[in-house]
Amino acid sequence: MFNSILVPFDGSKGAERALLKAVELATVCGNIPLSLLTVYKHHSMLEASFAIVRPDENESVDDVMRNHAREVAEQGKQLALNAGCANIRAFAKSGPTARTIVGFAREHQNDVIVLGSRGLGSIEGYLLGSVSHKVTGLAECPVLVV
Repeated sequence: MFNSILVPFDGSKGAERALLKAVELATVCGNIPLSLLTVYKHHSMLEASFAIVRPDENESVDDVMRNHAREVAEQGKQLALNAGCANIRAFAKSGPTARTIVGFAREHQNDVIVLGSRGLGSIEGYLLGSVSHKVTGLAECPVLVV
């Protein structure tokens, strides 16, 4: 049915449910590869200037965001391993969330994207521009919203 699955993961309860559903799907499809992606946003110089508050720390805001995203991705990977996933890789990337997810799926030739919903109705999702709504509109592969 599918050869590889992408699961965007931000550590939320919705993302955890989507990850567990993706593990089930990967198992049913013969333990196919599962890619877990945590996306973080690049911050502007104005936001980076808040580092002045902690001058003893050498990390930039982007470094902190990247490290946090890697931790979240590793937590998701551990959750998937504990759920019985045999073939998972975790990634952290910077960029606009929905476009980064869709670009990653295209680049890694994922057959399906499984992601969590924030639980908004279609009108609210459209007005607020939820990530799941944007991904379903931009993706070239099937998208399962859990």
